[in-house]
Amino acid sequence: MASKVIPWYKKKHVSQVKTDYAYHHTKHVSKQHTESKSSSKSVSQAQAQATEAMAEQAYTVPVFRQRTAEETEEYQRVSKNVGKGLAVIQEELHRMRIATKAQVESLEIQKEVKGMMRKRVDLLEEIPKLPDFLVALRPHTVWEKTPVKLFCTVEGNPRPIVKWYKDGVPVDPLSTPGKYKIENKYGVHSLIVSRCVVSDTAEYSAVATNQHGTATSKAKIIVKSKSPSFLKTLLTSHVFLCKHKRLFFTGPAGAGESCHLGLVPHLTEIHASKLDVSLLDRFPVSFGVEGNSIRLVCTMVVVPDLPNIPPIAQWYRDDKLLKPSKLVEMSVGGGAASLTLPHLAKDDEGLYTLRIFTKDGTAEHSAYLFVSDAAPSAPGAPGAPMSVKAYDINSDYVLVAWKPPNTVNEAPITGYFVDRCEAGTDTWVQCNDAPVKICKYPVHGLRVGHSYYFRVRAVNSSGISRPSRKSDKVTSAEGPSDVEDIMPRVPSAPGHVVATRNTKSSVFVQWEAPKHLKHLMGYYIDGRVVGAKEWFACNHKPFKHTRFVVHGLIPGETYVFRVQAVNLFGLSEESQESSPIAVEPALATPSSPFGITMLSSDGSSITVAWKSPKHCGGSKVNAYYIDKRDADTLVWKEVNLNAVTERMCTVENLKEGTFYEFRVTAGNMAGVGLPSAASVPMKCEAWTMEEPGPAYDLSFSEVRSHSLVILWRAPIYTGASAVTGYFVDMAKKGSSEFVTVNQEAVSHRYLQVTGLEEGESYVFRVRAVNAHGVGKPSQLSEPVCAKAIPGTKEIVAGVDEETGDVFLSLEACEICETSKFVWSKNYKLISDCPRVAVTTKGRTSRLTFTNPDKDDLGKYSVIVTDTDGVSASHTLTEDALNTMLELSYAIRHPIVPLKHGLNYEVLEKGHVRFWLQAVKLSPSVSYRFIVNDKEVTSGEGQKISHDVATGIIQMTVDHFTRANEGTYTVQIHDGKAKTQSSLVLVGDVFKAALKEAEFQRKEHIRKQGPHFSEYLYFTVTEDCTVMLVCKVANVKKESTLHWYKDDEEIVPDTPPNVMSGSCALPLPLFSRKDHGVYKAVLSDDRGKDTSVFDISGKGASASELVLQCTPEGIRLQCYMNYYTEEMKTIWKHKENKIASSEKMRIGGTAEMAWMQICDPSDKEKGHYSMEISDGVKTHTRTFDLSGQVKSDFFFFCSDRGRVVGGLPDVVTIMEEKSLSLTCTVWGEPTPEVTWFKNEQEVASTEHTRVMFDGGKFASLVINKVTPEDSGKYSINVRNKYGGEFVEITVSVYRHGEKIPEPKLGQAKAAATTPVLPKSPAPPSKTPTPTPSKTQTPAPSMKSPTPASTPISKSPTPTPKSPTPPRSVKSPTPPRFMKSPTPPRK
Repeated sequence: MASKVIPWYKKKHVSQVKTDYAYHHTKHVSKQHTESKSSSKSVSQAQAQATEAMAEQAYTVPVFRQRTAEETEEYQRVSKNVGKGLAVIQEELHRMRIATKAQVESLEIQKEVKGMMRKRVDLLEEIPKLPDFLVALRPHTVWEKTPVKLFCTVEGNPRPIVKWYKDGVPVDPLSTPGKYKIENKYGVHSLIVSRCVVSDTAEYSAVATNQHGTATSKAKIIVKSKSPSFLKTLLTSHVFLCKHKRLFFTGPAGAGESCHLGLVPHLTEIHASKLDVSLLDRFPVSFGVEGNSIRLVCTMVVVPDLPNIPPIAQWYRDDKLLKPSKLVEMSVGGGAASLTLPHLAKDDEGLYTLRIFTKDGTAEHSAYLFVSDAAPSAPGAPGAPMSVKAYDINSDYVLVAWKPPNTVNEAPITGYFVDRCEAGTDTWVQCNDAPVKICKYPVHGLRVGHSYYFRVRAVNSSGISRPSRKSDKVTSAEGPSDVEDIMPRVPSAPGHVVATRNTKSSVFVQWEAPKHLKHLMGYYIDGRVVGAKEWFACNHKPFKHTRFVVHGLIPGETYVFRVQAVNLFGLSEESQESSPIAVEPALATPSSPFGITMLSSDGSSITVAWKSPKHCGGSKVNAYYIDKRDADTLVWKEVNLNAVTERMCTVENLKEGTFYEFRVTAGNMAGVGLPSAASVPMKCEAWTMEEPGPAYDLSFSEVRSHSLVILWRAPIYTGASAVTGYFVDMAKKGSSEFVTVNQEAVSHRYLQVTGLEEGESYVFRVRAVNAHGVGKPSQLSEPVCAKAIPGTKEIVAGVDEETGDVFLSLEACEICETSKFVWSKNYKLISDCPRVAVTTKGRTSRLTFTNPDKDDLGKYSVIVTDTDGVSASHTLTEDALNTMLELSYAIRHPIVPLKHGLNYEVLEKGHVRFWLQAVKLSPSVSYRFIVNDKEVTSGEGQKISHDVATGIIQMTVDHFTRANEGTYTVQIHDGKAKTQSSLVLVGDVFKAALKEAEFQRKEHIRKQGPHFSEYLYFTVTEDCTVMLVCKVANVKKESTLHWYKDDEEIVPDTPPNVMSGSCALPLPLFSRKDHGVYKAVLSDDRGKDTSVFDISGKGASASELVLQCTPEGIRLQCYMNYYTEEMKTIWKHKENKIASSEKMRIGGTAEMAWMQICDPSDKEKGHYSMEISDGVKTHTRTFDLSGQVKSDFFFFCSDRGRVVGGLPDVVTIMEEKSLSLTCTVWGEPTPEVTWFKNEQEVASTEHTRVMFDGGKFASLVINKVTPEDSGKYSINVRNKYGGEFVEITVSVYRHGEKIPEPKLGQAKAAATTPVLPKSPAPPSKTPTPTPSKTQTPAPSMKSPTPASTPISKSPTPTPKSPTPPRSVKSPTPPRFMKSPTPPRK
């Protein structure tokens, strides 16, 4: 119940006020129009009178023009007709003139009336109004412990304040927290009373008040208690609920009279279909997988938003209304309508439509849902069937039908299994023993009145599919049998397939239907990327129409499509493929430009700029047309007849002081689009301010989650001085609070903005600065969201593996047919620059540097046009450029990296194998062996081969003789890479190799007959019996073993059994009488072998001195039968006795005497000897530790620090040039590198730079050398295992001087002039590049080839025996390196 007080100014209805105003205003304007018409009429009358006065003078006809009566009559007749025609024409012209004038005046009147009415409406809105309830409070009767909501709508000017009262007492929510809740949304005021009790029964009122008056609306709330007697009455009554939500019942007596109990709250009269609903965020085309879930959501705005009255929403799939179930969940409320599919199946694929009823009709949105097959149960198994339904339900059988799955790359389907499950159980029973060929099957054996579910599984050669979704529940019943007799026949293939452009990620495909349409279920569409072999399914549920939109395609990619028809009997043959089509938006005219802004004016012209259309229409916008008009007129005039290509134009020939409006139309290949909205009126007056005008054309690049780059163009109007910088302001979308991003003005026209919030939208503006101040701000930019485009990739810097070119590359995540890659350096466009070359292939664009140096350093960026902002940048630094230059040099000047240089090893039979090992070889490798400057080939006496897997190149010499002494070289070419390695085999080194080869040859001959696999040695048994033991091999029954002492045969008690492989001679009670030389002779018809054991105490027992590498340095050691410190051992160096010290340590073990040279240097070179005295005789062993042997030995000691190549002996260079001494070093652990000049350590300065890159490349770079830089330079490479010291002589000569000759003893070839490029580039980053010099190896290197003869264990070999000393395999020093020998073929 509402009451209100009407003031005096409201007694006349508002509509009447508006009508009166319109009437008087129209009357006034019409009066003015009538007066103007009457005045124009009087002027016309005056003109007519003046004309008549002028026409009163008579015309006298000359004599020669006088006519006869007949001629005069004819003349008058013709004149009369002509006069009538002229009068008609004049009347028509006059009528048209009057009509045109009336039309123009009518338009002016309408315009003036609309203007006055608009002012009047604004005036009426300012008229004060007292509060008035549009929707009043309504009474409610509710149950106890239930909530109730009172609401009302009130208007007034100014907006009234609403207060709530209960029985005249103000309602205070704070006094009873949680009891009352007061809300005010969209002009709807509400009071919510939660959990009502009987005491809440009262009269509630809403009082609206403003400064002009008060209005009140009242309503009662009655709270009923649920008493037991009342509930009993309800239970014994016939209760029903009518559609008006009022509860009626008939009493127990059955009187039949209805009574209104008033127990259900009275609902508002506002119906859900009367709400105003606007859809906001709409669900897109979606993709799901079988077994997963998906939720389609559409947000909306509902006015008024009433929680208890949500809008009516309906969901459709393929135009079929969906109902809530276990498989379909729907909800409406909270500003959103959602549809949830908790267990997806291919049955759920289709076009989903949301239809919401509004007061103006319906609001709809549709999008397609694609559901793909889940992972198959077995590789290659088909997808699950779908749409399982039951037909012809009878007492003993049900006809089950389904739709077949799509098979793209799987094997064809051979049949189907049908399963049934009785309702209330979880047991599935297979109905058919053999697969059924068609998509129908009659299931027999059902029980009448029982309910069943059905499902289907597909079968092919790879396995059985997952089961389909089960059918609806089917109950068998009595009924007629009606099974249609169908001839099995698959449909024919669909006809011509045509694909056309649709959007940037979809294609529209249409085709011709097959000839026979009977029993047709639909079509399957397949797609394939051009150039690929695999097809993919575009839909997973048969589509009924002959046109389909394929979604989810890659923008810019090219596809072909095919179609198959589906019926009960399977899939048809594939149609012919469509023509290839690129995924591009459909070609259309561009949308309207926008954002027209004024850049400058000089009093007779205005320069305007505008922004590009948001949609280019699938083709590049290549034309703009500008129209202008006076702001006081309606007629547009063209400014340019020829198209403008830039987004800026200067409009000439304007009137100073006049306001103009402009509009712009864009054009592309498809035509000219719609014009833009008219700009704001712009006054043509000369700009005279001293500050600059606005910047324009704001754009964005490299938009990421927390940063972006903003770019702009300089102002056209610069003011009284040049522009010196810019300020960039930023604000969140919808906010007017701008924050200046840069505290100091930037001189360039770009700025990287950081610190953005991910997903937040921002707007920007730019202000130019000159000496006189800050100018006008630019027009606001379009809102930009701080979020990267999905799939965004960054620029990659690299070196081409084939050409060695340094490049920057970007692979775009999105592209279209008209897209171009626009490269910039420091955000300045790179045009035809000789320093770089740009190439584009597909989605990738590459910027290649022709001759990169420091001038190319900077920030490079690229923008992909006609996309949603695909862009990226990369800063090229000096360190990164130097690294890429080094790699480029290594690629352009490649070498074959070697693990081991050329070495040799002696094999069994006396063969000598020369080998080297590369890190990697390709199958196309070629190589040459050169011996003493002559190339040798594989043939008689030598065999040359290689193994790609291990990288070994080898040459085996069958018969190694004195003629093989000399220099061996291998030259390798592998693609563009090449290298060579040499080995000098002369002098003592060659003699040692030859001696070992001859020894191995003899050993091979010896082993052809019976021989000793282990020579004589002794053991002592527990009863102190000395046993002379030897082991034999390659024996037979006829082989014999004879024992001798001092050449006299010994016949043991037990003859030796050679077939056992071991023979022994016992010497019981061993004493001095047993001293002597014992010999064992093994023989048969193939030959004999002898082993000698000297226990006479005579003869030499020490081996030759050998060289060994240790972590402390090098060691000279001598093996002997036994050694004690009491034995007198004297070590000499160059005939000078050596005392044990920290530098020279002397010691020994039970079987060896040794001398350790710690941290060897050049001083330790020379001849060494060791004298051993046993008190009777002195034995001497010598070793020549010359410089060459020592250097070569250090090379093979792989762990110590050393220089492995790259440095010359002498460098001659002209002054002002740059010198780079670069070498490759090696050591494990990584060695320390120190450079010296004239024995003084070199410190790194700006003139002299010392670099050590990656623990491998050591460089000394001297910029612009001078004569003072001449001298002796050296490098010291050292780790804990030792090091190496290399010297280089540098000679600097002045320009014009003669190049100095190299000093005596130095090769002229060494006096080359290495000129450093702008960035040093070592030849390679391989671990062990090939040394540039020919190297003399250690006497021999150990190869993994197993020796044919085992090591002898005889402790006392005699000169008569060919057996080598213990622990010495050959007369040469031991080898310290092994090569992985490839398998022999």
